[in-house]
Amino acid sequence: MALPSSRSLLPRSLFGRALAILVVPIVALQLVVGLVFFQRHYLRVSEQMTRSIAYELSLAIQEAEAAGSPELAAERVASLPLTLRVGFEPGGTVEPGTERDLFDFTGAKVAETLDDALHRPLAIDLQTDERNAVIAIGTAQGVLEATIPRDRVSVSNPHQLLVLMLLASSVLTAIALVFLRNQVRPIRALAEAAEAFGKGSSVPFRPTGAEEVRRAGLAFLAMRARLERQIEQRTQMLSGVSHDLRTPLTRMKLTLALMDETDEVRDLMQDADQMERMLGEFLAFARGDGPEETVPTDPLMLARGIVEDARRAGTAIEMVREGRRGDRVPLRPLAISRALQNLVGNAARHGSRVLLGVRLQPKSLSFTVEDDGPGIPGPDRARALQPFTRLDAARTSDPAAPGVGLGLSIALDVARSHGGTLELGESAALGGLKATLRLPR
Repeated sequence: MALPSSRSLLPRSLFGRALAILVVPIVALQLVVGLVFFQRHYLRVSEQMTRSIAYELSLAIQEAEAAGSPELAAERVASLPLTLRVGFEPGGTVEPGTERDLFDFTGAKVAETLDDALHRPLAIDLQTDERNAVIAIGTAQGVLEATIPRDRVSVSNPHQLLVLMLLASSVLTAIALVFLRNQVRPIRALAEAAEAFGKGSSVPFRPTGAEEVRRAGLAFLAMRARLERQIEQRTQMLSGVSHDLRTPLTRMKLTLALMDETDEVRDLMQDADQMERMLGEFLAFARGDGPEETVPTDPLMLARGIVEDARRAGTAIEMVREGRRGDRVPLRPLAISRALQNLVGNAARHGSRVLLGVRLQPKSLSFTVEDDGPGIPGPDRARALQPFTRLDAARTSDPAAPGVGLGLSIALDVARSHGGTLELGESAALGGLKATLRLPR
């Protein structure tokens, strides 16, 4: 059986690890101090108290063994001015042994001290009566019995140290919990703001906490502002590029339309149409999600709209859904629609049947688009997701098929902007390509 590694035993969260860093030394220090104090105080004091009792017992043993008969020994023991309750059983024997509770550590020290001081057979009972220690000592004339109050041989209430240790540890741990919670809260807020920005939404965030956390928060706000400005500038620039390029392209198409229809004119018109499609796909890829806000969206209704648009365009498409109707997921619906339209368009271009699936789970949302085309070989799937990469020669026999290799790239860009992924695989239902757009909830 393999032992767990040290990493698997550590808490995963920063709060848990910081709490362990504070609490473990506190508990370890309390244990070390408690053990040292117990050994040097409770056990040492118990040993000294027991030895004082052993002196009186030694006197009684000497008087008993100095007597000529067991009866005389009993009389001498009874006449001794001892502070203990002692008795003498003439002619008796002792079976050595100690009876004590498992966690009676001072009792063990008492038994050890008496055995070391008296050097006689001892039967020590520390269990029957919690308040008294009953000791039977074997002598030459019989058995000397002594009943000793427990507080005369060991320190009373040794559990008080344990109670104080637990109380101190609890108070210190509570203080550490309050302190750590206040320190970790700004880090969690920063993580939530960064995660939300990675999914395309901007949540209010104000740096608080320790100096290092505030510096990280200010750096994040500055980075987010720079990225938002870059996105806005890119969108404005692309809008201008779109206008500047489409205007001369429109004039070219108008001029070609007014010319006599010849083979050369038809070829130029096809080139102009292809340039217009390429320009549209390039702008859609470079624009990304644009300034669209994240809103609660019903993914089933969104997918149903994609299916209706595809059917109006003459695509044989079916829809399969898993999940409850009416559930809403924070999405940018226009971006998701554009990604699904690209996936459905690719599937319709390379196959005759298309299957659109929607799977809504508690922590994820998945859209799958499958076709019955030739698919994409495993080694080429990663390359197919790169911009301006066309694998049409492998998926269709028409090398002049429309597209510039941006459909999958746009879908991947939309998935990543939502914090998700786009995966390519083989369709088990139709036998062609299966594209899975997986988004976290």
